[in-house]
Amino acid sequence: TEGTGVNVYTHSEMLPAHGYPELKRYDHLAGNIGKAWFDQRQTFSDFTGPILVTTNCIVPPGDAYKDRVYVMDPVNVEDGKRVENYDFSEMIKHAQELPELPEAEGKVTLTTGFSAPVILSLAPRIRELVETGRIRHFFLVGGCDSPFMTGKYFREFVQKLPEDTVVLTLACGKYRINDLDLGDIEGIPRVIDLGQCNDAIDAIDVAVALAEMFGVGVNDLPLTLVVSWMEQKAAAILWSLLALGVKGIYLGPVAPAWVNDDILGVMVDRYDIRLVGDVEEDIRVMLGDVTAEEPGNEVMGSSGA
Repeated sequence: TEGTGVNVYTHSEMLPAHGYPELKRYDHLAGNIGKAWFDQRQTFSDFTGPILVTTNCIVPPGDAYKDRVYVMDPVNVEDGKRVENYDFSEMIKHAQELPELPEAEGKVTLTTGFSAPVILSLAPRIRELVETGRIRHFFLVGGCDSPFMTGKYFREFVQKLPEDTVVLTLACGKYRINDLDLGDIEGIPRVIDLGQCNDAIDAIDVAVALAEMFGVGVNDLPLTLVVSWMEQKAAAILWSLLALGVKGIYLGPVAPAWVNDDILGVMVDRYDIRLVGDVEEDIRVMLGDVTAEEPGNEVMGSSGA
């Protein structure tokens, strides 16, 4: 679209596109709209341009914008116009014919682009801050978000963390917390966006590299995973973490419906999976201020959706 007068906006988990130098250099990559996947009907209704659907987490298009939806590669929606061979000429022409977007100031400025190489370039500094006690603990807080009120747990959790902690986040669950201004610890941001749900591999790479640097196993790092789940892709990522031997994951906001007693037994006994509960009690347990056997800190049990 360069030179056509058409700006490009990303939605939701496409936010990390703005962190790639080869994409960021284009001034008409103008911004990001929307938050988690479940806001798209309202967001796309308000957006007046054509919409290119490229990947997962699509809901059936609403009447207000279904005639502006384009699809490509394996993705399809009813009545979507297909883009073949990366030829966007029809879509660009459509954009030029539609009304311009009204001017609107963004509600928040977000920082993205924290890939594994970027974080690991800071590894010596991180090690110094950990060994001198200025960083006490890391948390990975993110995953697949849901529209239910129980998702508020994750924002409250991050808001109540001590100031000597750092939060890594990824996937659409990050939109619960990535607008929080928690400052930094001597130049290290306290909220670090690792990217999309598919960038969970970056989180694993970072954890493995830090474990090697400190000479410990991943499960011995001052790191706790607090993961939100919604659908099968998030479950697949969870299985990947378990296959790698990661233990002590906190899962929420409720237990998955497919967790029967047999599965629960394996997850608890082998992997120490826990269900999130009271925010302040959970933080105390994760930071070692109390033991998990104290009242209010039970291991994961089933819960209705």
